[in-house]
Amino acid sequence: MTKLLSGKTAFVTGGSGGIGSASAKLLLQDGAEVLLMGRRIDALEATRARLIDEVPGARIALHAGDAGQQADVEAGLDKAVAMSGRLDILVPTVGGGGFKPLLMHDADSFRAELDYNIITAFLAVRYGVPRMKDGGTIVLISSTAAIMPFPWLGAYCTAKGGLEQFLRTAADELGSANVRINAIRPGMTKSDATGPMFDNPDVIQPFIDQMPLGRAGMPDDIARGVRFLAGPESGWVTGQSFAVDGGHELRRNPDLTNVARAIFGDAAIDAVQQGREAPAA
Repeated sequence: MTKLLSGKTAFVTGGSGGIGSASAKLLLQDGAEVLLMGRRIDALEATRARLIDEVPGARIALHAGDAGQQADVEAGLDKAVAMSGRLDILVPTVGGGGFKPLLMHDADSFRAELDYNIITAFLAVRYGVPRMKDGGTIVLISSTAAIMPFPWLGAYCTAKGGLEQFLRTAADELGSANVRINAIRPGMTKSDATGPMFDNPDVIQPFIDQMPLGRAGMPDDIARGVRFLAGPESGWVTGQSFAVDGGHELRRNPDLTNVARAIFGDAAIDAVQQGREAPAA
């Protein structure tokens, strides 16, 4: 039987990460070929080997580069197009944020989080869409932080909120080009970046307590949402962002002030809570 994504080519940034590789696996299982982009070629090669074990016969190309650099993104996109002469699916998964009070940021550190979450997606869209000769689908990775306030993660919340407004505007502009663009809002999901949080019950349990389904997420949970938005089943959906979060958005984010105090010290957190400059470390 013909698979739903047979003949399609996908470009995935953050390709060796948990969400990126899990998304690639589901795209491959349904017949797509995939270009994985990431900074480290060794990590990409290990990911490709694992995916081929899981999806025998999968066609996977690799490109080492920085998703925040135009030249690297364009080179990766060209390599994806060269696989079969087409580009159909974009899944830019690069993103993340640091735990830091707003009054301890400066312009450079705040801007870095905007770049990491918004510019990496913008570059994939800006230079990927002109290579989509027959239209295509784009799935961004947002976060529950886009709509749920989270003290001590202000830069990340701001970045993901901006990403969601970008996707709505892009979806409106690009619909006439037969390009659909949507996003998944993951809740707390295990990854290389969040792994240490999962190892600490005092940190992860407060998140789980706010999830009606009673567990944190795994990359495959998010990948299933990506696969739906990338494929024909969602053919009349664009400009939308869907929470895949175990129901977390029905409640609230946990209070992690104790974690902030452990990281930055009582004096620093007392100062910022009073609207003052934090003392130098």
